Amino acid sequence: MYLKLAIKSLINRKASVLLTIATISVSLFVMLGVDHIRHQAKSSFASSVSGVDLIVGSRTSSINLLLYSVFRIGSPTNNIGWQSYERIAKAKPVRWAVPISLGDSHKGYRVMGTTKNYFEFYSYANNQALHFDQGKPFDAVFDVVLGANVAKQLGYHLGDKITLSHGIGNTSFIKHDKLPFNVVGILATTGTPVDQTLHVSLQGLEAVHVSKPKEVKYLINNPQLPLSQAKHLIPKSVTAIMVGLHSKIAVFNFQRLINADKLEPLTAILPGVALAQLWQTMTVFDNTLKLITLLVIISSLIGLCASLLSSIKERVNEIKLLRIIGASASYVFSLIELEALLIALISTVIALTGLYIALSLTQAFILTHYGVLIETQLFTQSSMSLIAGFLLFVIIAAIPPGIAAFNLAKSGKS
Repeated sequence: MYLKLAIKSLINRKASVLLTIATISVSLFVMLGVDHIRHQAKSSFASSVSGVDLIVGSRTSSINLLLYSVFRIGSPTNNIGWQSYERIAKAKPVRWAVPISLGDSHKGYRVMGTTKNYFEFYSYANNQALHFDQGKPFDAVFDVVLGANVAKQLGYHLGDKITLSHGIGNTSFIKHDKLPFNVVGILATTGTPVDQTLHVSLQGLEAVHVSKPKEVKYLINNPQLPLSQAKHLIPKSVTAIMVGLHSKIAVFNFQRLINADKLEPLTAILPGVALAQLWQTMTVFDNTLKLITLLVIISSLIGLCASLLSSIKERVNEIKLLRIIGASASYVFSLIELEALLIALISTVIALTGLYIALSLTQAFILTHYGVLIETQLFTQSSMSLIAGFLLFVIIAAIPPGIAAFNLAKSGKS
């Protein structure tokens, strides 16, 4: 009876109620959306690399090195010599070392040159290894392994031929079309920048930049040239090196040795520490987003309070009728509170539904263009806390109109 009365009262004022619901729904959509994307982005970034003890690059900031080596964002300030890679790989504390080389692209997707060890040692999330959805690692100079999203978005399959372009933009005026690559593998989805990357051998990346006519002709005539026969294509430099050590205890000492290297200026970073620094630099932006969402919610709650207050004057006869049939002033107060909660709950359902649809439609776009996997699972601890806090504030916001209705009911007692 109590709930039925509140619903009928809202329906009787449907025009103003629908406008209030729309306003609150938009506010909740913004609040929950910003919070969800913020947490998902942080989670996606944190899970992009795992099991890598150190990342070594040319002398630069730790954040810049992390961004271009792991997230394919930005460009390196300089390359590091092949001799430095060999010295690091042969060092006693090192269990494995994987060089990577960046610089080329294919239809807006980054191309990364590396070795077969990359597929064995690189991991993401909680030490999840890379797996092949189709095919195998590269064995020949002109083999290429595609990230899951590259294959899906561009419609590539095993055996397809693709051409690399110089530079990292969507449009390139220099295409290596004389030396096409053959798709030999497609990786399983990881939800990391790996999905947005084309993986080739270091020799393959070196081959497309060969300029001597005789060497170019030789490569054109040997499209299936095995890596074992391409020692002459070993690069002179690489972009960065991912390093795994035998013991975690040796990490800081080995990092210090690399940073103090006298043969070449190098920077060695711990991915986890660099990631923490990255989030620290984004604290101001993060707090700004929180402030904006708070202001949006406060404005919607003020609107709800104003809407309920204005409706009190229109409901004088309704309140008098309730008093005549025996309803107490506290009953009228509770009725206003219940109406406010019903408006808030309906708005919450609409906001969550709208956010789910929006995320479902934009998930692939965000993953393709920003390398961030945004899950559509909205019922997280953070979102539930926000919703609970919102409902609490709704109850508080409904107190002024509730008191107005309470006083009107008391004064109208006959």
